[in-house]
Parts: sequence; structure tokens; C-alpha cells
Amino acid sequence: MTVRYEVIGVEGIGEVRPGDDVAALVIAAAARQSTPLRPGDLAVISQKIVSKAEGRLLRLADVTPSAVAVAMAAGLGRDPRLVEVILRESRRVVRMDRGVLVTETHHGWVCANAGVDQSNVDADTACLLPEDSDRSARQLRDGLRGLTGHDLGIIIADTFGRPWREGLTNIAIGVAGLEPIKSYLGEKDPAGHVLQATIIALADELAGAAEPVMGKLDRIPVAIVRGLNWQRGDSGSRALLRDPARDLFR
Repeated sequence: MTVRYEVIGVEGIGEVRPGDDVAALVIAAAARQSTPLRPGDLAVISQKIVSKAEGRLLRLADVTPSAVAVAMAAGLGRDPRLVEVILRESRRVVRMDRGVLVTETHHGWVCANAGVDQSNVDADTACLLPEDSDRSARQLRDGLRGLTGHDLGIIIADTFGRPWREGLTNIAIGVAGLEPIKSYLGEKDPAGHVLQATIIALADELAGAAEPVMGKLDRIPVAIVRGLNWQRGDSGSRALLRDPARDLFR
């Protein structure tokens, strides 16, 4: 048999607002387009709709920037209120140069602007990452299981830049139900060599595979990954964070 899987965009979810039940919205939209969720499916869900449903929206008019934020904003050419929000969402500033602010979030993700985003939200509004993306993923898994009876895998995906590479790519910032990493350590390749460094970030790869279907302007915030044999597990997305003791770039 040919090894294959498919990625199905879920259209028609519409604008998500604070308090909305994302699991119910996904189920309804998938049913309307005749692609209801099946056992063994994975759901890749945009961070933006999760954050909106959880009320992780902040009006900049309500933000008073600190003296530090004002000074940093002047050097970056940025809105000091936005810089203040970014600093609140960060545990440390990694790099600040040429208008770019790279920080480490409280979750441990290193990314531009602590994941704070102003796209696809009202003017003068900032959208923040979920407080605990793995918890959000678990709640979505539980909600979908309650509505369908299926034990599904959940990936909450966001778009990150990468050092040394142009272009953005989706990565997994929240995971539930599947093991996010596939390790080949200790296994032998066809030539008999023992693999010593091959650890695949499966959840990131699947988040990236879903992005071309979801897009940034197509209003398709969910994709179903179907036909893939994936390992169940509860490690969550933190398994994807490299131990600082082994990180050569810190």
C-alpha cells in the first residue's frame, strides 16, 4: 500500500469571540463540509482562535507603558504600549535590534514579540498567546471527545520565524493526545548504522504541513490530519523545548 495521509482545511468557522466553544465550532463546521472528524484524526488549530475564545485580547488604550518600555520603543521605533505588553508576556529579552524584539515567553518559547500579534483583531488591540497552550489543547481534546466519542490528537499551532532561514513556519505551541517527538535514537538505519542524533519534531512538522491548507488570509483556522499513524501520549509541547544545558546558542 502507498504510504499517505491527507490534510483537510475546515472552512466556515467564522469569527471567534471570547467565550465561544471552539470544539463545538470545529465539529459543526467539519460536518457542514462533509468531513466530520473520525477516529485517529489529528486536529491542527490556529492559536489565534484559541486565544480569542479564551479572551486573550488586550486593548492598547488600556495599557500604560513603563519607563523601560518607553525607552525600548524609542530605539525600536515601536508603539510603547505594544512593547509594554510584549515585556509583560516575556521572561527575558533575547535580542533587540533593527526594530525586532525577540523574547522568551513565560511558556519557554523564543519568538518575535512574545507571540503578541495584531493581525486579524480589531484596531488598537493585541492578541496574546494562551496562558497555558497545553492546557488549552487538553480542553479542546476533551471537548471534541465529548462531542464525537473519538480520542483525537490536538495541535495548537502558531507561526514563528527561524534563525538562519527566511520565511515563517507553523510550529506546535500546544499539544494533547499525541507524542510530539518521534525518536530514532538507538535504532539502526538500512546500512546498519546506529542512529545517535535523529529526533523528529513530529508535532512541528504536522503544524507546518497544515499551514498551506489553512493560510493566513483564507480564514481557515483548523485543519484535520487524516490517515497518519501517530503515537498517543501526554508529553505536551514542553517536550519540544530544548534543555538550556544542551542549547549551544544560549
